[in-house]
Amino acid sequence: MPKNVKVVELVQQFQMEVISGEQGLKRTITVDDLNRPGLEMAGYFEYHPKERVQLLGKTELAFFEMLTDEEKVDRMQKICADETPCIVVTRSLEVPQELIDVSNAKSLPVLRSNMATTILSSRITGFLERKLAPTATIHGVLCDVYGVGMLITGTSGIGKSETALELVKRGHRLVADDAVEIRQTSDNQLFGSAPELIRHLLEIRGVGIINAMTLFGAGAVRNNKRITLVVRLENWQQDKQYDRLGLDEETTRIIDTDVPLVTIPVRPGRNLAVIIEVAAMNYRLKKMGLNAALQFTNKLTATIAEDMDDMD
Repeated sequence: MPKNVKVVELVQQFQMEVISGEQGLKRTITVDDLNRPGLEMAGYFEYHPKERVQLLGKTELAFFEMLTDEEKVDRMQKICADETPCIVVTRSLEVPQELIDVSNAKSLPVLRSNMATTILSSRITGFLERKLAPTATIHGVLCDVYGVGMLITGTSGIGKSETALELVKRGHRLVADDAVEIRQTSDNQLFGSAPELIRHLLEIRGVGIINAMTLFGAGAVRNNKRITLVVRLENWQQDKQYDRLGLDEETTRIIDTDVPLVTIPVRPGRNLAVIIEVAAMNYRLKKMGLNAALQFTNKLTATIAEDMDDMD
């Protein structure tokens, strides 16, 4: 189901003054882009984005005052489209009477803020991006390991929470345990956080629920983190061929974004926390252009080629 934000939420978030069209405060905002209708004030409506919040600043209103009375009414009739969620006037500027009349007739909210146009535009865009971003909830654990957001997944009881506890003891930070709420930004980055109810909590079988921040301090937790690597824990399968060199780069899709995936087989005696630390450091090295597996393969190929030449 598509997400939306009601205009009244915008009013409450930015403490705006409702000038007119109060009946339309339940209108919904469905896109995070804003529009400053400068060309529209000049009469060009060919590509007017009606579905966006319309932002009127000093420039738009100064030009509006240069129009004739007939043009003023015409422009406001067209700007106040049925699809438009609301119109926002910035800098506490005086709202034109033509806009008030048309907006009241169409029940279109006209809001006013004392903030500068560029500042308000940036803040509203950020607010709408967070509210309208696609989200998903995944069963797993999210930790910040050496600055890498690692989403640890696997079947129930495989040891995700115990691994997270060991990582926290080793100086890394917990973001979420059991349920990870994931938000996808407009540039396809994924950010994970914990539901408010279980924030900073870890469930350890045999011990119960513990508060990581209380036990290990504020430096052991963080509220959100960008997800850059997924670690999938699975029970060791004797007949399965696991990647031993690291050349096979897998990915997994979360919402609409592909994320690098590392599969770690679990068996008694393996220190999963250390392996995950190494996976994080290796991921950072790859991002810096240092791929140990590729370097090894190139050296091996060169050595085999030299041996073949010697045989000839």
